[in-house]
Amino acid sequence: MTDWYTVSNAAEIPSPALLIYPERIRQNLQLMIEIAGGVENLRPHVKTHKLPQVVQLKRELGIEKFKTSTIAEAEMTAAAGGKDVLLAYQPAGPGIQRLLTLILHFPQTKFSTIVDDAETIRQIGQQATEAGLEVPVYLDLDVGMHRTGITPGEGALELYRLITLTKGVIPAGLHAYDGHLHDPDEAKLTEVAKQTFQQVIHFRLLLEQAGLIVPGIVASGTPTFPILAQYTDVEVGCGTSVLWDFGQPKLSPDPGFLNAAVLLTRVISKPQSGLLTLDLGHKAVASEMSHPRVQLFGLEEAEVVVHNEEHLTLKSPRANEYHVGDVVYGLPRHICPTVALHHEAWVVRDHLATECWEIVARKRKITL
Repeated sequence: MTDWYTVSNAAEIPSPALLIYPERIRQNLQLMIEIAGGVENLRPHVKTHKLPQVVQLKRELGIEKFKTSTIAEAEMTAAAGGKDVLLAYQPAGPGIQRLLTLILHFPQTKFSTIVDDAETIRQIGQQATEAGLEVPVYLDLDVGMHRTGITPGEGALELYRLITLTKGVIPAGLHAYDGHLHDPDEAKLTEVAKQTFQQVIHFRLLLEQAGLIVPGIVASGTPTFPILAQYTDVEVGCGTSVLWDFGQPKLSPDPGFLNAAVLLTRVISKPQSGLLTLDLGHKAVASEMSHPRVQLFGLEEAEVVVHNEEHLTLKSPRANEYHVGDVVYGLPRHICPTVALHHEAWVVRDHLATECWEIVARKRKITL
């Protein structure tokens, strides 16, 4: 029996390599839309895949709103036809001018960004006014992750008021990323996610009582998007669900997403009895997580001996079954930074790697 991930022409693929499976991606997108109750309130993140072809797959299914982390991701998404692109990363320094250049270069795309700092609001407003633009900005709320944003309250209200009073920017609403929330137990996650989101609901009411308009709310990550999708006036942003990995089900309930990205690696040495060394180093699979960083098909029980830039050495009782040059397939624990390590992905259809797609937005700069 041939497993779903195997490639009949693996001998043609240099390793280590990233393989992606478009039909599985399409199924994941359809499930995302179903969970979100339609495309209207779905704003998926492109940081996981960084591919214009996947943006186009999304658009074929009616998705037109996107979330990005870098100017390059925003440019890639707009170039692929995205109609509404949120840069969910406060621009600073030359990032402000790059964003404005992006807006001017793609007039058919609506761009927005997030802010949590008064001086940044003023700088965006001033530079946008000089360019003859108005930039929609969301106030970024810190709802517990303590990475970016401002705590909901009076200080946040005054910052939102500043947005409404500053020429060159216009209020788009609120952004609240709850990336610190994850639990495979659906009931527990649902309870904490709703409790956390109450901060946003209460703050919106505070703004409205002050006579301020809140056009929209963008919230959630992959674990909580099925929960916050129940709020009909909230745009939810999921990313990992497009390609999936073996780490995500340990962090959140799994509604049935398919693994749509696989790593192809080879045995390059058998230094001692019971040991295998693969060409799957830090440069090919994300290494910010603890081991196992990759779940290898057929070697699930192997122990990691050492993991370096170019090498992954394993101890396994099955080592004698493998020869130097043998192909091994595996799932990364964290797909998002793993994709960013590869300059291209091999596209697999019906067990055949048919073409390569450049990981366009892994770059910090494409053209702008």
